[in-house]
Amino acid sequence: MKTKIWIALVALYIVWGSTYLAIRFAVETIPPFFQAGLRFLIAGVILFIWRRLAGDALPTRNQWKSAAIIGSLLLGGNGLVSWAEQTIPSGVAALIIGAVPMFLVIAEAFRRGGVKPTWRVVIGLLIGFTGIYLLVGPSEFSGGMKLNPFGVAALLSASFLWALGSIYSKNADLPSSALMLTGAEMLMGSLSLFVVSLATGELRGFSFSHISTNSWLGLAYLITVGSMIGFVSYAWLLQNAPISLVATYAYVNPLVAVLLGAVFLHEELTVRILAASVIIIGSVIFINSGNRPRVQKEAKIGDQLSVISDQ
Repeated sequence: MKTKIWIALVALYIVWGSTYLAIRFAVETIPPFFQAGLRFLIAGVILFIWRRLAGDALPTRNQWKSAAIIGSLLLGGNGLVSWAEQTIPSGVAALIIGAVPMFLVIAEAFRRGGVKPTWRVVIGLLIGFTGIYLLVGPSEFSGGMKLNPFGVAALLSASFLWALGSIYSKNADLPSSALMLTGAEMLMGSLSLFVVSLATGELRGFSFSHISTNSWLGLAYLITVGSMIGFVSYAWLLQNAPISLVATYAYVNPLVAVLLGAVFLHEELTVRILAASVIIIGSVIFINSGNRPRVQKEAKIGDQLSVISDQ
């Protein structure tokens, strides 16, 4: 069993760490929100049909409503990541998104009846946001690499949306099957992405004939490997491995994304990026280690994080 757990865990590290690279290829010639909508619509249909054939119950009306709210928040965040990766290196995007647990702590603190952060967690937050500032701060301070401020704002907004979606899910009426829940969220979230795509006018002048081979391959990878294999591995791990071990994907994925971006897209891998990586990921580990007993009690939230972390 231990061997199977580590095989699934390593697969999760590589699969979800590589989705940032796949997004970068996909948005080269496919409008970002439309691309995300297509991805999650197709993956959602496949998951939904599979789980129905496997005997999972249909979500109730209230559960569809919850799936619509959560899916719109979580997958809307994914659309923002796709939009940001038009101007932000994929590895940098992964590092900023790697700070999602920090936003979760803040959102939880402001939730009615939520858990207030300890001093240890507050220190971890200060360290983590220092790492983000090192990564995205003024170029004269951080080594000359300029980042698009709108792209950075979109990534930070995505992190905030994911935090809101995750916190909302804690008390929502949801299907008992994690994969049926994921499929429902994908279906409902994809509709929101298509609405945003139309509202922003990103489809003006767009034609499927203009999509490059790289973008088609990137989209196909996101649907099949990123969404299907990633979710199945994650769902299996939730049932067969300790939550604290499964949660390590959040630390490893950004590093995988940074390395893949450097190898395949020749993105900069500077001392600044490496230092920010250590600070941000270290702060997340520091924060989570202080909350470990609570994290292990709240396995339900892990089902939502499968959508959050699938980039």
